[in-house]
Amino acid sequence: MLTLIPTPIGNLEDITLRAIRMMQEADAILAEDTRVTKVLLKHLQIDKPCWAYHAHNEHKSTEHIIEQLLAGKKLVMVSDAGTPGISDPGFLLVRACLAAGIEVECLPGPSAIIPASVTSGLPCDKFYFEGFLPHKKGKQTRIQFLATLPCTFGLYESPHRLVKTLEQLQEICGGQRQAVVCREISKKYEEKHRATLSELVDFFTKNEESKARGEIVIVVAGKSQDEALEIETNNNAENLTTQPTKKFKSKYAEKKRLMEDEENEEA
Repeated sequence: MLTLIPTPIGNLEDITLRAIRMMQEADAILAEDTRVTKVLLKHLQIDKPCWAYHAHNEHKSTEHIIEQLLAGKKLVMVSDAGTPGISDPGFLLVRACLAAGIEVECLPGPSAIIPASVTSGLPCDKFYFEGFLPHKKGKQTRIQFLATLPCTFGLYESPHRLVKTLEQLQEICGGQRQAVVCREISKKYEEKHRATLSELVDFFTKNEESKARGEIVIVVAGKSQDEALEIETNNNAENLTTQPTKKFKSKYAEKKRLMEDEENEEA
């Protein structure tokens, strides 16, 4: 069996009793960064071998890990912070396990998008999670898609790309769209900045120290009802102008065909 174990995203006290027990019982721990994981294990007084499993070796390592699991090894997988598979390695191994008939379970636990969305003050009964945007190619296309969503959406971003991403969100979603930037969730210097996109761009452009470090979550309000109504009205107007034209052309073509048939019969 493979067990995915979420790990604290900042505060080590967020580890669960079940997560500790599962790591204690495992034969080995698959770690995104063994150095980071060993710090957690030392804090929890757990002495287990760590095997590196990350974005740069997952394609090569998956087959070996499957062999170990089929041989009866109990393995658990952790990322540096949060839940494996959520903007972290995990998907390839889970898919390979299921294809090989190996049972996979995932413990509930930390993920930065949840506390960020819940404390944003924006509707979170339903929301869309984007993860990390593409660094270059395709980034604008993804933001254009996100801008059309009627529900709240959230994404992860690194500190040095924060201002650029906020500027693109402002340009495409509109400067008055409400948003929240969360930094260092669950840590000592946790921050939340709630404002419009244009105000957030202005703030983080002027306050370099506020974006200098820390994991960042951006939560943005969905398209407003007024925006959605405007698009619907435009679409309806377009249909009203195009549908009669299509109908007229269809009738004209049918009438022309009947006239040609009559001419052929007379000839």
